[in-house]
Amino acid sequence: MILVCCGTFVYFLTNKEIGVESAPEKKGGIISSGGSFWTNEIAIDLGTANTLVYIRGKGIMLNEPSVVAIDRATGKVKAVGLEAKAMIGRTPASITAIRPLKDGVIADYEVTEEMLRYFIKSVLKNRFLPVKPRVIVCVPSGITEVERRAVRDSAESAGAKDVYLVAEPMAAAIGVGLPVETPSGNMIIDIGGGTTEIAVIALSGIVSNISIRVAGDELDEAIVQFLKKNYNVLIGDQTAEIIKITIGSAYPLSDENEMEVKGRDIVSGIPKTVKIHSSEVRESLQEPIMTIVEAVRQALEQTPPELASDIVDRGIVMTGGGSLLRGLDQLLREETNLPINVDEEPLTCVVRGTGRIMDDPKRYWNILTQSK
Repeated sequence: MILVCCGTFVYFLTNKEIGVESAPEKKGGIISSGGSFWTNEIAIDLGTANTLVYIRGKGIMLNEPSVVAIDRATGKVKAVGLEAKAMIGRTPASITAIRPLKDGVIADYEVTEEMLRYFIKSVLKNRFLPVKPRVIVCVPSGITEVERRAVRDSAESAGAKDVYLVAEPMAAAIGVGLPVETPSGNMIIDIGGGTTEIAVIALSGIVSNISIRVAGDELDEAIVQFLKKNYNVLIGDQTAEIIKITIGSAYPLSDENEMEVKGRDIVSGIPKTVKIHSSEVRESLQEPIMTIVEAVRQALEQTPPELASDIVDRGIVMTGGGSLLRGLDQLLREETNLPINVDEEPLTCVVRGTGRIMDDPKRYWNILTQSK
């Protein structure tokens, strides 16, 4: 279409009138012939710990914690993302810092809506036209229909025009470059903040999968309880996460370390410092880690024999922040006798995969579920 100005009059000439053929719409895709100039297409990895946003044609534009700080008196949002995460455990009585997602699903609908609206506006603020975006949202494979509807409604209320859903293990597999549309079996383990997703994928579908609500948050909680029980010291979730990242492990290491931890003495109520060893932290993490190992075993038991033979050759790919725990790949290798590979950028696999789905909708259309 061409816009022609003549004096005070404006004429619109169609492509047919000027002898130009219109580009056909891409069937089976979410992207129309107008491209990303007239519509905004974004992919969202709505995680328990972090939310990542991908814009078609630009890549990952946002990676921030899924945390919102709310003013208790007015109910207004004080901060979102990194700024809000810094407030956890440090807020006065008038402000509360909330993680609106729990175990991979929405725990606080209204706060999730506010968070999504803030993130969507942040990545689209420089767009020329205020067009409502089409959105793909990643969801755990094991959530219920009610939980799916909550994700859809939150995204639509936050300003999305159309909402499509994709299972996290499928998006992660596409993100690491696995040939999900072929008949060969591909196994993925995605360990996030709230859920661990284990899936065997072939022919663009999930053949067998197990979704458990044991992941990074459970590891942090195990460290909190360990210090409380053994040292009578109370620490926050953020301190527990730092301990996990610094000296946490799932398998004996060649270089064991110690770390000073500051917290509050439960008996006296006075702040104190204790020194803990990496072997102690590893022992405290055994219960949630073995739950994940057992889930991997169950997924392998459910796998059809033909696909199981492919997994023996190809191995298992690990993604998500939990896969960065030292020695976890080695432990799984020992427990399963299978090759275990950790992606180079495990934190962004899911949103990168969702971005690939958006960039090539014709190829991956049957993977998406459109909300209704």
